This record gives sequence, C-alpha cells and structure tokens, in this order.
Amino acid sequence: MATSDPIEAARALALSSTQSAARTEREGTLPRPLVDELAAAGLFRLCLPRELDGPEVGPRVLVEVFATLARGDGAAGWCTMIGATSGLVAGSLPREAAAAIYGDPLVISGGVYAPLGRAEPADGGYRVSGRWPFASGCRHCDWLMGGCLVDGAVPRLALVPAGSARIIENWEVAGLRGTGSHDIAIDDVHVPAAHTASLLADRPWPAGVLYRLPIFGMLAVGIAAVALGIGQGAIDDLIADPGRPSSRVQAAVARAQAQLAAARALLELELDRAFEQASAGGEVEPARRAALRLAASHAAHTAAEVARAMFELAGASAIHERHPLQRRFRDAHVATHHVMVAPATFPVVGRVLMGLDVAGGEL
Repeated sequence: MATSDPIEAARALALSSTQSAARTEREGTLPRPLVDELAAAGLFRLCLPRELDGPEVGPRVLVEVFATLARGDGAAGWCTMIGATSGLVAGSLPREAAAAIYGDPLVISGGVYAPLGRAEPADGGYRVSGRWPFASGCRHCDWLMGGCLVDGAVPRLALVPAGSARIIENWEVAGLRGTGSHDIAIDDVHVPAAHTASLLADRPWPAGVLYRLPIFGMLAVGIAAVALGIGQGAIDDLIADPGRPSSRVQAAVARAQAQLAAARALLELELDRAFEQASAGGEVEPARRAALRLAASHAAHTAAEVARAMFELAGASAIHERHPLQRRFRDAHVATHHVMVAPATFPVVGRVLMGLDVAGGEL
C-alpha cells in the first residue's frame, strides 16, 4: 500500500524505472509490474483531495516526485505525472461522482484536456464522440478523459471507463517512447453529466489550496519537473561513463548542473509565489500565472539544452542504442514540444509582460 512519504517511494522506484528503461522503450509502455508498484505507492493519487482520502500533497512534493522518477527514466516520470495531475479533475467533478471514480486506491486516470471531441446533451448527460492524440499512459489507465465542445462552443471534460474508449496505436516517435501516448477515441458514448467537468467555469469544491492553483499551470509545472529529472539523469549518465574527462568536460558538467539548479530554483520560486497568493483566498492573478508558465517552459528548455550538451560530450559512444544518453537526449527534446511548455508559450507570457491582452484559457 501507499507509503506515508511519496518522495521516499519515488526514490526507491526510480531505481526500478532505470532498470526497466530499455524494456519500457522497446515495448512502448511502462511494464505492468512497475505500474503496479507506482500505484501501490500511491503516486498516481498525489493530487486527490483529502476529502476523498487522497494525500493532497504540496506542489513542491509533486516537483520532487516527478523529477526523481524521471531521473531514473523519463517515461516513468512522465506517466506518473500524467496520472497524478489528472487527479486534479476530481475537484471539479460532483463530489459523489469523484468518490465513485477515485474510490479504488489503485485507480489510474489519464487522457487529454484539449477540447477535440464533441458532446451533445442527452438523457441527463452527453453523447460524446471524438479522437484525442497524446493520451500518455492510456494502456494502464482505468478511466480516460477527453475535452469536448458542448453544442460546438462550451468546453467540457468527459470521463469514461477505459473500456469505453478505443486506443489507436500510433505512438511511433523520437522520444518518450515508453509513455505509450497513443491516440484515443470515443464513439458516441453516453456520459452522465456527473462524469463531466468544466475546468474553466466550475469552481473546485475541495478546501485545499492545491485546487485554487491554475490547473494548466500545474500541468506545465509537472512537465517541467519531468524534464528537469531527465536533464539530471543525463548528467548522471555522463558522470557514470566519463572516459578520460578533460578540464573542458569537467567545466561543462559544472555549468550544466548550475543551469539545472537555477532553472529549478526559478520554478520553485514562482510555484511558491502562486501558492502564497492562492492561500490568501483569491484566484492566482494573470501576472503570477504567466510567471509560473514562463518558469516551467524555461525549465523544460533548459533541461533539453543540458541533455544535448551531455550527449555531445559523450562523443560517438552515445549514438549507440545501448547508451542511455541517446534516450535522454530524445526524451528531453520531445518534452519541450508539449503545448504547456512549447515555444509558443513565450509570446503569450511576453504579451502579459508587455501589458497586452491574453485570452483567459491561455494561462
């Protein structure tokens, strides 16, 4: 069962994820034994509210858990992050429905927030159809979610049992191969209204500060934490196989470590500031949300730069599939393409910094 210390559990399971990393990449999904260990440790439930017997950990704990697991293997950190942050949706569902969906301590949810499906009101709920890409960890999820437009205009998230969705196997990619981020499809399935939520309009019911933080900002923080872990893993891999390091290599490793530490410090600083503002009882203002998104994007891109530098320092040996640095390089760069930390984030934040208008859903 779950340990009382999720960070301690993450450190123990990081070793398991490292040992299974080659298999994870080869099979394109986390090995079931590792999934079961992560679930038993409660790491997919970190964001569930205390009212549902969840741990409701603080944001700093989330960063440490995701980064620690990704330091072992990026795919393990990524899938845990997706499962854990998906649990934030519980706070926007009706309480009884959330309790029913997340009552099993081993349940895992995941899916895609983007409103790429359609939902037509019907019989106390909605008829939902759609197809969503990038459904990380979909093979081990018990519940899957997809964003929809109701009547073609109002965004709403719908949750269905995994058996009500189809997995379209198309995850053939450069990096993060082990996340199994295939497309999922839902074909004209009736979803009760209680199994849907509006992340923009519905005010979460849990009392905890975690549910007053911007949900997309928290997803960006999770991705950044995984990226930082991958970057740290790349430094670890180079140190473990240094050859005959010159002073140039030694200096590059030191600079890379400073880059990662600085990026993480900024991320945690802005996370603390947003948490402090949310603790005061109000919503996190746009300037704070923008600063959080900027810190997350900066961290993800910094981690990719570090992974590239370590890959180059390792020389020709790193191009072989058996060398972990080629996977670190690929995983780190794929992470920067997630919409929450992609280069398109920077002009959005720039508009906020320059006093220009930003649409509500962009932050």
